Amino acid sequence: MAEGEHTLAVFIDFENLALGFKGKKDKRFEIRKVLERLVEKGKIIVKKAYADWADYSEYKKPLHEAAIELIEIPKRAMTGKNSADIRLCVDSIDLCYSKEHIGTFVIVSGDSDFSPLVSKLKENGKRVIGLGMKESSSNLLVNNCDEFIYYEDLERPIGTPPRIEQDLPEKKREAFQLLVDSVVALVRENKEVLWSSMVKETMKRKKPSFNESYHGYRTFSDLLEDAEKEGIIQLRTDARSGTYVIVGFGKEQKKDTAEELKESKERKERKTPKPRWRSRPRKPKPKTPPPTPDAPDVPNAPETEILNAAGESL
Repeated sequence: MAEGEHTLAVFIDFENLALGFKGKKDKRFEIRKVLERLVEKGKIIVKKAYADWADYSEYKKPLHEAAIELIEIPKRAMTGKNSADIRLCVDSIDLCYSKEHIGTFVIVSGDSDFSPLVSKLKENGKRVIGLGMKESSSNLLVNNCDEFIYYEDLERPIGTPPRIEQDLPEKKREAFQLLVDSVVALVRENKEVLWSSMVKETMKRKKPSFNESYHGYRTFSDLLEDAEKEGIIQLRTDARSGTYVIVGFGKEQKKDTAEELKESKERKERKTPKPRWRSRPRKPKPKTPPPTPDAPDVPNAPETEILNAAGESL
């Protein structure tokens, strides 16, 4: 195992997922999408799914092909409602104490009953990732996990990856597409520096059979250099180690994006009419009238009468 490599254990509450897909005839649960996202997190060591598989026989083949261990849960009438949940919790705690090298536990469910399990795993220094449907995932579980992934967001693209030209040889096109998918995955994980070794490791996790020699390259560096020539990625050489670092997607893609922004701005300017300014005549300011002289004070009638009465008395 490579130093610093993350290891994952995946536990799938399949009955909970089936409830999330209930009534959606145009959608089916695809384990491929789940595993493709999780291999971006690290190396998957354990994969288990819990259900009464007599009710979900159509899913058994793709799960077997994905090397997932199917744990058979008897009928609910015999064992009770939460038998799958209890078995999943027991296996998770057992693995937590017996396999210390597994650092990340993935709970594929939206059931709030797993919230105590998440808390116990975190108490033992494990990182917990949840994955479930938006409509059927409890906020209690979502907020308790270190990270929660919604199934609906598994194929949501991040940014605009470069287009792979169709006129390229098939093997080269496959290698470039895997390279782009791996770079997008690392960007999604907020990796600041994309070392070439990190990118190759992600490519091998996504496709264990990947080998650059099969695609016509002597070394992985040759593949990166060819991808840069085709305008798919941009490279720089690290001054200290001398290895390649991927700093972004190709220049052609950036140029296309800049041209699209320029054209969009021009279209907006053509659609928006410029306002016509009209000069309005200024109104003359009204002249202020001259101040009138103050009128002499006239005593009030009652005061005059009082003064006259006082004079007569004298």
